[in-house]
Amino acid sequence: MTHGNSRGRSLKGTGGARARRVAKRGAVRFRVCRADALKPGESMKFMLPVRGADEECFLINFRGDFHAYVNRCRHVPMAMDWIDNQFFAGQGRYLMCQTHNAYFEPASGECIAGPPSACGKFLYRVPLEIDGGLIYARPPEQDIHD
Repeated sequence: MTHGNSRGRSLKGTGGARARRVAKRGAVRFRVCRADALKPGESMKFMLPVRGADEECFLINFRGDFHAYVNRCRHVPMAMDWIDNQFFAGQGRYLMCQTHNAYFEPASGECIAGPPSACGKFLYRVPLEIDGGLIYARPPEQDIHD
């Protein structure tokens, strides 16, 4: 089942877990973790090749659904978690860039509060699949602008 725009679960982090590459039916995907590894409100960082270089991404479990994004604020291209693997704010209702205090909707990645240059923009979504109880990620399909 593909979860590029909706389903997602959060994984409790290892701080820099490296996704394992798995080929299935001609397409390359990267194993992130077991789906039962993250409880709602938890997150996990992982590395994923994007534009020919490893890029830090994060997986979240928001209310039982898994979502993943490139770990980069849309205000200034820097990591969102200044405390390692801490993305949730507002009692788990939002994702927050700890540097810019920008708030993002966990399910869509849309910036809803923060610097004017970030509001209305979306985090770069990482497409997910859940297969056999494992979560797999693919590189983002949209262009990433720094």
